[in-house]
Amino acid sequence: MKLSIVATLYQSAAYINEFCLRAGTAAQQIAGDDYEIVLVNDGSPDNSLDVAVQLTQVDSHVVVVDLSRNFGHHKAMMTGLAAAHGERVFLIDSDLEEEPEWLTSFAAQMEADESDVVYGVQAERRGGFIEQITGTLFYKLFRTLTGIVQPSNIVTARLMTRRYVDALLLHEERELNIGGLWVITGFGQSQQVVRKHATSPTTYSLSRKFSHLVNAITSFSSLPLVFTFYSGLLISATALLYIIYLSLRYLLGATPPSGYTSIVASIWLFSGLIVFFLGVQGIYIAKIFSEVKRRPYTIVRQVFTHSDRAGKQI
Repeated sequence: MKLSIVATLYQSAAYINEFCLRAGTAAQQIAGDDYEIVLVNDGSPDNSLDVAVQLTQVDSHVVVVDLSRNFGHHKAMMTGLAAAHGERVFLIDSDLEEEPEWLTSFAAQMEADESDVVYGVQAERRGGFIEQITGTLFYKLFRTLTGIVQPSNIVTARLMTRRYVDALLLHEERELNIGGLWVITGFGQSQQVVRKHATSPTTYSLSRKFSHLVNAITSFSSLPLVFTFYSGLLISATALLYIIYLSLRYLLGATPPSGYTSIVASIWLFSGLIVFFLGVQGIYIAKIFSEVKRRPYTIVRQVFTHSDRAGKQI
């Protein structure tokens, strides 16, 4: 098969039919009739699954992978990539904020650059002031703490060769961050500036964004653990110098400062630091706990195709 188009579904019922129509039209320009559209239902609470399954009965190119529950966007994307069979794979969101027609320009650039990946980046991040600030901080912190040069304002849409997708799927961690994996997989990668539309409100709250940042950093860097070591070393050295200072004052006849305010403040500060450092280590221990159990990061309930009206149980 020449081309696979992969998209995830979550509250996507209103967009599925138009998405598949436009994606199919773009695919025909690249691969003729030799393509598939793989839709991964990530436990969507609306009727996205019903709409997508009905589409398989009128369009033989559409394949629906129904997950047993909601596992998260990144894990659903990896599941869709694993189900794709194309020599080239176009990954894109299904809510039409990213245009299916980008496929043709991505393919042209892939040929011109002889690259394995062409991905989209926004010239300017869309959204309000808070969205702009949090997005900028995320990319700066991620690059600083991990050393991975992930481009700012990257979008989901990307066209990939078969060998790149196979290499990407070699990563088998349970708590994954797909943005970092895209970078560390390597190969020749080119970017194309795109304009992302706003068709639906974001499902990423501030707390989810913070959780995503913590997961991204701890998935690719041990720097927070190194930071706790040096912070502890600095605090211990500072405390030792202060003890030496008080001892010298006492030996020289000066009266040490009295009162409990400084003692309480010091205990409060250092107790907070201890809990914080233990929390950082706890995050890493929790990741180890999750990884060693080797649970599947998604579970597929059914795969629906045009040839099997009832769906194929796997």
